[in-house]
Amino acid sequence: MSITLSKRNKGLKGRYTVPGDKSISHRSVMLGAISEGTGHITGFLNGADCTSTINCFRSMGVDIEYDGGTDVTVHGVGLHGLKSPEAMLDCGNSGTTTRIISGLLSGQPFSSSLTGDASIQKRPMKRIIEPLSLMGADIRSKLDNGCAPLIISPSKLHGIAYASPVASAQVKSCLLMAALYADGSTTVTEPALSRNHTEIMMRALGADIKSDGLSVTLTPGSRLYSQDIAVPGDISSAAFLIAAALTVPDSDIVIQNVGINPTRDGILRVFEAMGADITLVDKRTAAGEDVADIHVKTSSLHGTVISGDIIPTLIDELPVIAVVAASAEGTTLIKDAKELRVKESDRISLVTANLKAMGADIEATEDGFIINGKGDPLPLQGAKIEDALDHRMAMSFAVAALLADGDTVIPHPECVSVSYPDFFKILSL
Repeated sequence: MSITLSKRNKGLKGRYTVPGDKSISHRSVMLGAISEGTGHITGFLNGADCTSTINCFRSMGVDIEYDGGTDVTVHGVGLHGLKSPEAMLDCGNSGTTTRIISGLLSGQPFSSSLTGDASIQKRPMKRIIEPLSLMGADIRSKLDNGCAPLIISPSKLHGIAYASPVASAQVKSCLLMAALYADGSTTVTEPALSRNHTEIMMRALGADIKSDGLSVTLTPGSRLYSQDIAVPGDISSAAFLIAAALTVPDSDIVIQNVGINPTRDGILRVFEAMGADITLVDKRTAAGEDVADIHVKTSSLHGTVISGDIIPTLIDELPVIAVVAASAEGTTLIKDAKELRVKESDRISLVTANLKAMGADIEATEDGFIINGKGDPLPLQGAKIEDALDHRMAMSFAVAALLADGDTVIPHPECVSVSYPDFFKILSL
């Protein structure tokens, strides 16, 4: 059922929390499942994507205590304790689950298959099939179209040195998972540094893993041991509150306990370059991850250029950055972001079409956008949005609705359940 939103007549005030980091929540279950001992996870994201990961590992015999809240207990079975699933593993809408678990499954002594929803069955999987095959994995696309469903059969894996053509934490993590079962060291080198949550967590659990600039090397042979993991708030979810507070007049908020890992904090750097009043309070480290409270006030923003190595650190936040850029003074250029075309939707096309429908001056390029901001606190007109069941589209244009004259209709608000189930409730407070 659709939801209709209008401009916000009062500023956002007070202290907020956001759901647990999606990337860390996924990895805490995956790595906890193949560790020895019992690990307790707090702050877990109780969204549909992370539930898909839990269900996949339950299907492989892992005892996971989870009732839909934010606490999870994983009784690890060790590196070689997974059991053959009785049916095809369903990854739902989660590209993270699909890609990373494929590396893990490639090292198992049993056959498996995995699929997901209609979106997952269109997303590119050659980026993992090809390097896994170089490691000796027997993995193929069931329909031979480079997409899920994927069929994986037992094989002997060997270590490789792989230069990834894309800066993708999912590709890197997939290969590191497979590397745990290989007969030698594996090195993955990226063109730019992607998020490094897998490396941090593997190291904490006992893996022999070393990072050196754009390269990471895992040497197999070490056993993993469970630890308790406190998941910080997800900066990708905080992004929508940050964007709203920057642009809605008379806003002043603090978002508590947010992960600010330097491979994920690009949105903070970009907004600060645009003139944002953002302060990090009580910086600290928890389980190897940088955490802080983020203080945000309404700001007069100006255009900027977003390109190069910063792109992997804010790829999921670019849609809402584009929305903010429409209200900034001057031109914002976003480039080197072709990856947006193969997310849950073609986000370049959708952001452009939706912002144009709302009256923004925006042009799509092959790898990004050119946005001529109006420097106006109410720069947009209400419109019916095409969200393509993409959670980040729905939330980005919910923020746009706060800056629009007239009503804005989000047709599938339920899609936000994969990452921020209470988003619309929070936005209305």
